[in-house]
Amino acid sequence: MGDTEEVKLLGVWFSPYAIRPKIALRLKSVDYDYFEEDLFGSKSELLLKSNPVHKKVPVLIHNNKPILESLNIVEYIDETWNASGPSILPSHPHDRAQARFWSAFVDDKWFPALKAAAITKSEEAKEKGMKEVEGGLLQLEEAFVSISKGKPFFGGEAIGFMDICLGSFVGILKAREKLKGEKLLDESKIPFLCKWANEFLSDDTVKNVVPEIDKVVEFLGELEVRAQSAVSKT
Repeated sequence: MGDTEEVKLLGVWFSPYAIRPKIALRLKSVDYDYFEEDLFGSKSELLLKSNPVHKKVPVLIHNNKPILESLNIVEYIDETWNASGPSILPSHPHDRAQARFWSAFVDDKWFPALKAAAITKSEEAKEKGMKEVEGGLLQLEEAFVSISKGKPFFGGEAIGFMDICLGSFVGILKAREKLKGEKLLDESKIPFLCKWANEFLSDDTVKNVVPEIDKVVEFLGELEVRAQSAVSKT
């Protein structure tokens, strides 16, 4: 590609969704300028202009054209820099369909259940939600075994689309375990995913991109305090 490539990424350090394009850009060895948005303050002019519909990060801006939604951005990076680095989406149509199916399961069903269970005040709803989250992890364990075929990642020998999708939440799972004692990554229930999660975090393309667990623990603690003070004000 030409020397005039201009690549910008708008994100929030903590956001699992913003972690995804960072990993993809690293896999493809793409240089980019990163712009950190303020999670609690006002949104930047660039963000509002680039994503007027949702006003959310991440946003990739490639030669002044914005691309939105984290997995959509990952696909765009994979296709645009297809000659560089490993392919992120599987090459076989069936494998590609599988990767898209399970990533939709993670984003539309599994993570929303975790989020709802984390913020509900009702013990009953929390228990029900966590059961759903654990059930989802068991399904993902089976999917991993069938898709990875004995290799370290969903993508085989290298990190692929589904690794990026589910892997972006590993830091939150490990942080919640430290903060709440919730052992969602339980070796006795999902041994393959537990091993995968550690392989993922120690991979060179991920290492400096995923925030440190202790930093996430601190941040989740702050979020809780904010949420409680917001409730007490209403």
